[in-house]
Amino acid sequence: MTQRRRLAIGGMAIVATAIAVIAFTLQERRSGPPAPSEGARISGAAIYAAQCANCHGANLEGQANWRERNEDGVFPAPPHDADGHTWHHPDSVLFAYTKFGGQEAMRRMGVEGVTSGMPGFAGQLADEEIRAVLNFVKSTWSERMRSYQEEQTRQTDDP
Repeated sequence: MTQRRRLAIGGMAIVATAIAVIAFTLQERRSGPPAPSEGARISGAAIYAAQCANCHGANLEGQANWRERNEDGVFPAPPHDADGHTWHHPDSVLFAYTKFGGQEAMRRMGVEGVTSGMPGFAGQLADEEIRAVLNFVKSTWSERMRSYQEEQTRQTDDP
């Protein structure tokens, strides 16, 4: 093979690689935020099953009549799937609610008098484990739900 032919083949390989990178980048921009990584989804799934599924359901379906207060004034655990409202909240709210529990999280956000049955997991789960659970939950959402939640996070949590 001549030097000229090797240079031509090498140049074509560089152009093909550049086209593939550009196409991938454009596709990523059109498809919205990526789903959480497989590793985070798996570890988060295990933690969710052990810590959250008892109340929120093995399939993220929540408890029955979750929109109606119990006799004690507390709402049952909501679903984390498309039927619920979890995906309407920014990361900071989801994280605080999980770490501190519903009442304390709301108090920290300046909202008093909230009655919530959601316990805090600060003493049981590390921050990374809480994030893994939230990533697992997000990984079950549609692209539209993830994009909406990502935008809520950007508008609320980013300076």
